[in-house]
Order: sequence, then C-alpha cells, then structure tokens
Amino acid sequence: EGREDLQVNQLETQIWIKPDIQKTDVDFSEILNAIQEIAKDVNIFFDELEGVNSPSKDDDSLLHHGNLTCTSDDASRLEVVGEEVPDKNKTNGLYFRDGKCRIDYILVYRKSNPQTEKREVFERNIRAEGLQMEKESSLTNSDIIFVKLHAPWEVLGKYAELMNVRMPFRRKIYYLHRRYKFMNRIEKQISRFRGWLPRKPMKLDKETLPDLEENDCYTAPFSQQRIHHFIIHNKDTFFNNATRSRIVHHILQRVKYEEGKNKIGLNRLLSNGSYEAAFPLHEGSYRSKNSIKTHGAENHRHLLYECWASWGVWYKYQPLDLVRRYFGEKIGLYFAWLGWYTGMLFPAAFIGLFVFLYGVTTLNHCQVSKEVCQATDIIMCPICDKYCPFMRLSDSCIYAKVTHLFDNGATVFFAVFMAVWATVFLEFWKRRRAVIAYDWDLIDWEEEEEEIRPQFEAKYSKKERMNPISGKPEPYQAFADKCSRLIVSASGIFFMICVVIAAVFGIVIYRVVTVSTFAAFKWALIRNNSQVATTGTAVCINFCIIMLLNVLYEKVALFLTNLEQPRTESEWENSFTLKMFLFQFVNLNSSTFYIAFFLGRFTGHPGAYLRLINRWRLEECHPSGCLIDLCMQMGIIMVLKQTWNNFMELGYPLIQNWWTRRKLRQEYGTQGKTSFPQWEKDYNLQPMNAYGLFDEYLEMILQFGFTTIFVAAFPLAPLLALLNNIIEIRLDAYKFVTQWRRPLASRAKDIGIWYGILEGIGILSVITNAFVIAVTSDFIPRLVYAYKYGPCAGQGEAGQKCMVGYVNASLSVFLVSDFENRSEPTSNGSEFSGSPLKYCRYRDYRDPPHSPVPYGYTLQFWHVLAARLAFIIVFEHLVFCIKHLISYLIPDLPKDLRDRMRREKYLIQEMMYEAELERLQKERKERKKNGKSYHNEWP
Repeated sequence: EGREDLQVNQLETQIWIKPDIQKTDVDFSEILNAIQEIAKDVNIFFDELEGVNSPSKDDDSLLHHGNLTCTSDDASRLEVVGEEVPDKNKTNGLYFRDGKCRIDYILVYRKSNPQTEKREVFERNIRAEGLQMEKESSLTNSDIIFVKLHAPWEVLGKYAELMNVRMPFRRKIYYLHRRYKFMNRIEKQISRFRGWLPRKPMKLDKETLPDLEENDCYTAPFSQQRIHHFIIHNKDTFFNNATRSRIVHHILQRVKYEEGKNKIGLNRLLSNGSYEAAFPLHEGSYRSKNSIKTHGAENHRHLLYECWASWGVWYKYQPLDLVRRYFGEKIGLYFAWLGWYTGMLFPAAFIGLFVFLYGVTTLNHCQVSKEVCQATDIIMCPICDKYCPFMRLSDSCIYAKVTHLFDNGATVFFAVFMAVWATVFLEFWKRRRAVIAYDWDLIDWEEEEEEIRPQFEAKYSKKERMNPISGKPEPYQAFADKCSRLIVSASGIFFMICVVIAAVFGIVIYRVVTVSTFAAFKWALIRNNSQVATTGTAVCINFCIIMLLNVLYEKVALFLTNLEQPRTESEWENSFTLKMFLFQFVNLNSSTFYIAFFLGRFTGHPGAYLRLINRWRLEECHPSGCLIDLCMQMGIIMVLKQTWNNFMELGYPLIQNWWTRRKLRQEYGTQGKTSFPQWEKDYNLQPMNAYGLFDEYLEMILQFGFTTIFVAAFPLAPLLALLNNIIEIRLDAYKFVTQWRRPLASRAKDIGIWYGILEGIGILSVITNAFVIAVTSDFIPRLVYAYKYGPCAGQGEAGQKCMVGYVNASLSVFLVSDFENRSEPTSNGSEFSGSPLKYCRYRDYRDPPHSPVPYGYTLQFWHVLAARLAFIIVFEHLVFCIKHLISYLIPDLPKDLRDRMRREKYLIQEMMYEAELERLQKERKERKKNGKSYHNEWP
C-alpha cells in the first residue's frame, strides 16, 4: 500500500508558483527535479523489495487478464472522464487491454529460459524509467511470453528533448518571386496546353490517397519548456509510431540488467538469450476487404502495400515520405538511392540499346563480317590438340556477326558515355541526397556517440583510458595489439583472394581439358560448336562455385572482423562491409577479368604453343575473337545472379512464412489465424537480416560494377540492370511490408561507406573499359589497318571501304608439317581440297614460315601494340579529365536549396522571437489585470 500511495503521490504532486512572487533564491525547477529523482529512487527501492519478497515475474499467475495492466498516467488523465474506448482498440492487438495505451515495443522471451533474474531487474528498471508494461502469453505456445511496452507522454517528451527529435511548430510559407506579365502569360498558355494532355501516370494520386500528404511545416528540436510553440492537436498522435518506438528502444539500450559497469542495454540481453526477440509492431494488416479508393487506407501499412509494394504500381514513383515515416530515414534513404539509381539507368539503357541496334542495322554493311562469311577458301588451324579438326573461316560467320552487334563503331562512344554517366550519377545523387536530407530534417543531425561493443569491453576491460569526448574511463586497445590483429586480418583476406584465383585456375584447366573432349564428342551439334559448349558449361560451373564460395566468404569475413575487435558497431559494420564487398567482387569478376585480358593472349603459336604445367595447351580465342566469350560470361552470370538473388530475397521468406501459416492452420483452423493479436502475427514473420541493409546494398553495388566495368563488351548490361531494378524495388517493398517484422526506425544522413565504394568502381571502370576496347576488341587493329595498311592508307579515311582485306591481313600462315607431335591433328585436312593441307591460318601478326625469321612478329604487330598503349593512355586521361571537370562544375548543394535553407533559418529565428514575445506580452497583460506592478520589465 505504501508503494502504491507513493506512486500516486508522485503522479499527482504539483507545485503551483504564485504569480505575486517576483524574486526568490529558490529554483523551483531544481526542486521539481529533486523530488522526481527521490521518487524514482524510492520506486526502484520498492521494486527491489518486491523482487525479493514476491514471486517471479515469469510466473503464470501474473499473465491472466487484469493483473498487469496499464497504470494511470497524466496523459490518460487528460482524457474526458467517461469517454468510451472503441472496441476496435481492444481487439486489433495494437493497444493494451484497456484500449487506451498504444503498444510501442514488444519483447519476447521463453519462461523456460534460465536468465530470469536478469529479466526481472531489467523490467523493474524499465518501469522505473516511466515505461508501462503488460505481459501476455502466446496463444500457440504457452512457453512464449510477450512483454508489451508503452511510453506515456511525459517519457516521450523527456527523451525526445534529450534525443533532439525535431517536431513541427509552424507551417511553411512560400514566397513567390516577382514575375513579369510576359512570363505570366507564357505560364498560363503552358498550363492550358497541359490541361489537354493526360495526367502524369507515374505520380501517385494524392487526391484519392490523401494520407500521402505530408505536413509541410518548419521543425525544431523538441523542448518541453517551449511546448506551446509546437503544433499539438493530439498528444497521442503528436509523436508518430516510428518515433515512439525509436524513443523506447533508446531507453531500453540504456537500462541496466545487472550490477556492473557494462551490464546495460537490450542488445546484450538479446545476445545472451535472455530475450528471444524485440521489435516494434506493424500497424495492423496490410490487406483490407474495402477498396482504398472508396474507403481509404486502414493504416499506413495498408497504404504502403497499395501504393508501393503492389505490383500494379510498378511504374509509379515511390512514396518516399511515407516510407520514411513508417520505416525510418535509413531505410528511406536506401529506397531513395535505389530509385535514383534506377531512374539514372534509363539513359544508359537507352544508349546501350541504341549501340546494339546500331550493330544490328549496320550488320549487312560490315566489311569484316562479309569477309569472314565469304572466306570459304581460308582454312584455320585447329584450336586444340589432336581431336580438334581444321575448319573453314566461314564456319564462324554467325559468331562474327554476333561480335559486330557488340563491337562496332559506337562502342568507344558508349564506353566514354558510361564513364561520364557514372560520375554524373554520383554527383547528382549528392544533390538529391542533400534535398532529401533537408526535407527529412537531417541537415543538422549528428550521430550520437556510439556505445562500445560488448565484445570489445569484455576483451579490453582491464585497460582503460579517458574518453576525450565524454571524459569517462573506457576500455582501451593497445596500438601493437590493433596492428597485429589488422595484419592477421589482411593475411586472411589475401589468402581468400588466393582461393579465388585457385578457383579461376581450376576453371581454366576445365576449359582446356573439355575443349578437346567436346571436339571428339559423338553428337555433331556439340562437336561442331565445341568452344561455345566449353564456354557455356564453364560459366555455369563458375556460377555454382561463386555461390558456394559466397557462403564461405561470409563466415570468413565474420571471423576476421571479430578478430580485429572493432570498438563500435559502425566500425564493425564498415570493416565487415569492406571485406564482404572485396571478397564477392573478386569472386564474381575474377573469371571475367581472365576472359577479358588473359584468354588467348599468351598461347604462343602453332608449333610452339605455351602449355600449362607443360601438359595442357592454353585455350585460344575463337577465330572471330574473344569478345563473344566475354559477352556470354557477363550475360549468363548477370542473369543467373540476379534471378538467384531475387529468389533468395523473396522466395525464401515466402516459403518460411507459408510453412508457419500452414502449421497454424492445421492446429487452429483458418479462423484462428485471423483472430491472433498483432504481436503474435508479427512474431511469426521473419526477422530482418542480421546485417541490416547490407545484402540489399551489396547486390546493387555488385550490379553497378557489372553495369560499368565491362560495359564496353556488353552494352545491354544497363538494360538488364534496369529491368531487374524495376522488379527489385517492388520485391524489396513487398518483403519489408508483408514478409518481415517491422524494423526499428533508425536515422542516417547518407548511404555510408557504400558511396566510397561506388566512387572506386567508377574509377576502375574507366581503366577496365580502356583495356577492353584496346586489348579485347578489334577496334584498334581495325583502326591501324584502315589508316596504315588498307586501301585508304594515308588518305585520312576509315570507312567500310577502307577495311577491304582486313581479315586476310590479320591472319598469319603456318606450315602444317611444323606441328608438334602431341598437337598434330588426327585429320590431314583432305576433306577440304581432296589432298592433305600444306598451310593453315591463325590469328596473329607473324612472319610466314619461309621468312628469314620464321614466325617472328611483323611490323604491323608493333604498330598495333603501340596504338593500343597510346589509346589506353589517351582514353584514361581524357575520361578522367571529363569526370573531374563534371565533378567541379556540379555543386553538391543546389542553389535553390541553399537559398531555402538560409531563408528557413532566418524565418525560424523570427518566428521563435515573435512567439516568445507574444507569450511575454500575454503574461504582462495578465499581471496588469491582477493589479501587480513591476519594474525593469522586458519587453
């Protein structure tokens, strides 16, 4: 009884300051704070006594209805006495049993868990912080207990002020610039013309969906002393659900569960198994029997599903403000970046498609393809030992035409365009991010000083030093220990990269061995296309190896990151992100680099082939070049990787949730599932990935690398990326809204370390595209032939007529009798001319066998090599200059946004001054009415 009386007195104690008191030495705010601290200490004391003398809080006797309910508070006292609580609030699973206290957070534990004492202390301290609590046992498993938490108005106001939560206090006023009559007339004509056009189909209909309208207000950090400045229509809805959950989570992270300096926070209780799960609730069901256009949205989750996660709105813009309001700024920024990236892919995909169509339209006019298709009298040397036969050059006619689709005159322009596009994309994203940060009140937001990771504290608790910011002692990691751990981690990274290289080496051996096997295959289709079959199967095997190694890399990256012992969670996340990106990037692109820059470059020549371990002859390119192999590698890997990622992102959670629903239907029938409270439904959903948005970002960053690094070899990569991203946005939205528990709304100013990785990929793409054009494609050899050796040599022309004879000039002659014994083909080539062949041709610039230096490099080879090196240098310097010029010319902050920020800062100061002046004037008038006189008053 004494404890209950103390709680009532604590809630009802009010100190009224008489208006006639002018001067006093007593600070009444300090008195109030002291009384509240004393009451809190006494509250904790009685809680501890209750924990000793009363039975365990996990006892079933505390779970029946009416025992643990929401205690009365000042917020509920503000309600009209006798007001009836809607029955809907009591049954929808979003409120306590009284239907008044909204559930802000859910904790889940099992009664069989032995960590009972820690939970009891933790929950007593939660109540001491002012949070209200109610427990409920699960309907499906009596061992599972749900702890429902509610934050009353006083707690929300106190911690919103501590956390600098910005809240609206005045509607924005827009000032239009003065316009001339001529401009007004033009605008009227344009608006009249727009009236004849159809409405913008990509914009969401805000008239039909009025909930999408955001309050366009100025915001300021919440302050209880200046509460009268803020727009408060209803205290229950002033802080939205995401903000309420974030405040409660902030409190839970700072509540102790055991005596000791480091025994604090919900994360530690989750890691040691005291609690099984912790999450905020979804705002009800995402489906409704009624149409959203006629009856409106049931809740924000329903609204998000209809206007964002539904497949019917795939072509519309994303409601980013609503995403931010429901999921928080960090997830909102991810979808803003993904939408911006998808939108910027439209011009890249259009230009890439144009390059491909240009190759299609000019295919019949390509002189090189014509010569290859008409070269029935040119016999090529076998591409492998013994089993590969001689072949006519005209047999590779189809491959020559396909190569022209990707390697044509527009390829160089497209490579330059994509390098500039990557820079423009990043620069304009910085501007877009600045606008979003302004609209979402992130400009002045600074991250709080992060807590030290529990693992770091446990490892280095014996060594301490003063924190220069907080001035408190904290664990300290010696420099020598840190360096040694970083060296071990770097060695582990190097070893895993060597594993990737070994895997690529295995693929190379497979290609070398199987090309001879397929050449001797009994099926004519495979035998005649042995090199294509080898490339296709090697790519599929390489994809399987990539997916298997990804699982290994995640475990290795986790082990190495924990070995480094990062101090904070952000340092851990950045270190893990960098390792995983490096592993997966090397794993995904190593075989592509091999095909682009090494395949067919170091094979030697007939009669003197270079061999692997002095046994296997290195693989040669197809007579039409190596670019077709690179195109196949990129196309297959890109399609398979994106398909697999989409399945794992959505298919795996769908299957798991379907299995859970199936078990519930078998036990409780179809009606039982619908009668479950919201916390039970959310608990049965899948938790968000343990690494947050890491997988989503990683998938898109790797795709960005594929889109830019080898885009000169595969111009359709931006188009495939665009189609995938249109699906990806809706897949991710559907997953967040329907398949995952609601993640905690967290704040962020940008996309973090991923921006630096994007800049690195942009620089690497310039280098790789320069080498692809110069080394992999035949652009430079054709250019050298046209200006130096062709019919137009010395005339300064390079049209198709100047390419006559190029195919013959790019092939060297080999004497068949000079073959090595182990590489001599089984057939003598008599099927072509009726007699054994004396000569065959191969791709290279070498002297004929009867020259003074047989099979030596010709002068044309050195000209082509010099032109390739010159092109790489000129291309890189030119593109880098353009990139830096664009970066310099495009400011990070739009001018209109800078002006708006300055004007808003000025208006906020004026408004705050006027509001304070108005308040003081009202107080002065009231005092004059009471007949009190004052001296030296202001104003």
